[in-house]
Amino acid sequence: MSTANDAATATSFRTATVALTCALIGIVYFGQLSADLSAGRWLWTAIIAMPLWLPLPWLIRGNRFTYAAMTLCVIPYFVLSVTEAVANPAARWWAGLCLICALALFVVLIAYLRLTRVTSSPLSRTES
Repeated sequence: MSTANDAATATSFRTATVALTCALIGIVYFGQLSADLSAGRWLWTAIIAMPLWLPLPWLIRGNRFTYAAMTLCVIPYFVLSVTEAVANPAARWWAGLCLICALALFVVLIAYLRLTRVTSSPLSRTES
């Protein structure tokens, strides 16, 4: 990062990423558990939300590899929300919230990765 402004922007992207991840976890739990509160449904919801819970400590620390991996973890929630929006009219409001949150999380992850990428300087390159 080149300036203090970039560092402040990266910190705000990290904060937004953690907030959106927690929001997506909450939306998934609320949407899955709103119909039924059985033990099997709790287990299924925990399994569905696991890809969001596991990398959360490394997201808080700002590990770039975790941010890159999270871009792949968000895609199933995007697919789930589009599928629910099309196939289940009763869950369209939940699917819409999940879709917006998953898309926003994906955009913020990519923005953070682009802002914090390491570029090689022209002086460090060797010419053959």
